[in-house]
Amino acid sequence: MIPDKAPEDDVFHGGEEMRRGAHVPTFEKFKEMYMQSIEDPDKFWGDMTKDFFWKTKHTGRFLDYNFDVTKGEIFIKCMEGASTNICYNVLDRNVHDRRLGDKVAFYWEGNEPGDELTVTYRELLNSVCRFANVLKSQGVKKGDRIAIYMPMVVELVVAMLACARIGAVHSIVFAGFSAESLCDRIVDSQCSLLITADGFYRGDKLINLKLLADEALQKCTDKGFSLERCIVLKHLSKEEQDPSLGSPPAKRPCPDLQQETETGRVRKTRPVPQVPWNPQVDKCWHALMADSSDECEPEWCASEDPLFILYTSGSTGKPKGVLHTVSGYMLYTAATFKLVFDYRPDDVYWCTADIGWITGHSYITYGPLANGATSVLFEGLPTYPDVSRMWGIIDKYHVSKFYTAPTAIRLLMKYGSEPVQKYKRDSLKVLGTVGEPINPEAWQWYFKVVGDGRCPIVDTFWQTETGGHVMTPLPAATPMKPGSATFPFFGVVPAILNESGEELEGPSEGYLVFKQPWPGVMRTVFGNHGRFENTYFKKFPGYYVTGDGCRRDKDGYYWITGRIDDMLNVSGHLLSTAEVESALVEHEAVAEAAVVGRHHPVKGESLYCFVTLRDGVAFNHMLEVQLKNQVREKIGAIATPDFIQDAPALPKTRSGKIMRRVLRKIAGGERDLGDISTLADSSVVEQLFQNRCSTPV
Repeated sequence: MIPDKAPEDDVFHGGEEMRRGAHVPTFEKFKEMYMQSIEDPDKFWGDMTKDFFWKTKHTGRFLDYNFDVTKGEIFIKCMEGASTNICYNVLDRNVHDRRLGDKVAFYWEGNEPGDELTVTYRELLNSVCRFANVLKSQGVKKGDRIAIYMPMVVELVVAMLACARIGAVHSIVFAGFSAESLCDRIVDSQCSLLITADGFYRGDKLINLKLLADEALQKCTDKGFSLERCIVLKHLSKEEQDPSLGSPPAKRPCPDLQQETETGRVRKTRPVPQVPWNPQVDKCWHALMADSSDECEPEWCASEDPLFILYTSGSTGKPKGVLHTVSGYMLYTAATFKLVFDYRPDDVYWCTADIGWITGHSYITYGPLANGATSVLFEGLPTYPDVSRMWGIIDKYHVSKFYTAPTAIRLLMKYGSEPVQKYKRDSLKVLGTVGEPINPEAWQWYFKVVGDGRCPIVDTFWQTETGGHVMTPLPAATPMKPGSATFPFFGVVPAILNESGEELEGPSEGYLVFKQPWPGVMRTVFGNHGRFENTYFKKFPGYYVTGDGCRRDKDGYYWITGRIDDMLNVSGHLLSTAEVESALVEHEAVAEAAVVGRHHPVKGESLYCFVTLRDGVAFNHMLEVQLKNQVREKIGAIATPDFIQDAPALPKTRSGKIMRRVLRKIAGGERDLGDISTLADSSVVEQLFQNRCSTPV
């Protein structure tokens, strides 16, 4: 698990400046804490529970579980008997007990430079209580599922915390997903209400979110599930209007979205979307909030009550509703945030993720707020209005802890060091990466150029399912190897298995699994516990199976090698090949489709699609465009294929199974295919090589 001593070669050691004042100052102390977390988890985590308010205390074991499907139903229980409220702990406790009411909770930085907002903990608590009362006025009660489909605005945080305050279960859908994806998630979790916004800008691109939301609700109705309540936030439409006339009033003045704006030497006009309005369904966020009280008692929830559902792609093509519960998730996100980012009270922290993903749940909302941290909440893009935007924001708010994705780092690397070095960045102390393994070249650039060679990098490995970091360096405690997830976090026990399920010792490569739970791990797939067991526990009874391959080197460092199942990691977003294939074959021209990943210098992986057309259909540019649009509509823009290849036939075994290993080789232009003797017709391989795409469509 953890080597006896820190390695001395091929590593970056934290200097004295990195070590000074760190929560975990030495490798020896880290190892001591880790061993205690494994040998005496009740005491290790029990000490951390003292930082939180509990309406009732837990009884019995801190963690109880079964990971072995051969011994009965899989379950994980944490702190049974305890009750609390996570919203109370991240807001009321900070305002009233810790006297942090006037401390900034969020600096909101809009898409356009100059569009900004500062929100204190007291102001956030006030808004959350008012919106919690709004939800109750709409009939929302404990256990109800609430869909949230919003841009990166403070009101998104308000909505999710208001749900948590009254015991409702939030299901946030990334605002880049399509109407079809939103519909599927609403129907699967049987949501009783949708919260959305009129629209937002991502750089120059207008996203008319309300139109997409309305389309999703119509699709829900078509599928036999009618959701008849929708709360709409005015984010872009700023004019004061009477709600009775069909549109809600403005949120706040935003001059640079009302008139022409100047970015560099280019004058730009920002159109405001026309917001469709159905008075029988749509309710105005602002009108509802105006009449709402700022007093709202929290609903006290049992430890294992559900907190949120977040959908992640599944290898079957149907997204899985990952369910997290209250107490264990709260403890784990608070602990990982504090220790992995070496948090201290004067920090300004910035995670560039979207709250629609698990990173935003854990490390924009719950983890930072549980520690009373000040965070930057960013609506825009790293390249808009220019490629220095992120570094300017770091200087503007004196960001000390910065957490972003390798995709963003590789994108900005293309523009060289000059856009970075225009800014001081002298406030930075810790850098982090998330979403996918970072390649050593990007790690070095991040370390040397962005961090000036003085900031430790925490390269974090985790999943929607894990709730928080499970493999990560700790700043100043664990020497860094570029591209390595390093060691497990406290309470996490990894193992590497071969195909037969045997644990491998020493330097080895195979399936990454975990032998016991930690407080923040998922509890089930919403509405389908059998799928939970089959996906994560059936292949190797007694272990949680991550679905990732992993290599352990001679020093005990872990290196994530990528997905083993039919999943792709595109720009840090996990996509199911089956889901993309399903979207492609819905087109009337497509008889069969197979999707694999191809290396991309910025995204990490890109979608390379092979399509077999029906008899009499010709492959042409117009069809390519239609197929791309089909995937965008069914899944979202993030799943748009980079490559679509005409494949008159696919390489299959005699039993009819598509050999995706061969397709991956073809997509990458690699002629060394290995053993293809099991192919039913090996002649299709040469034809596929001849049809290869050399550039994205």
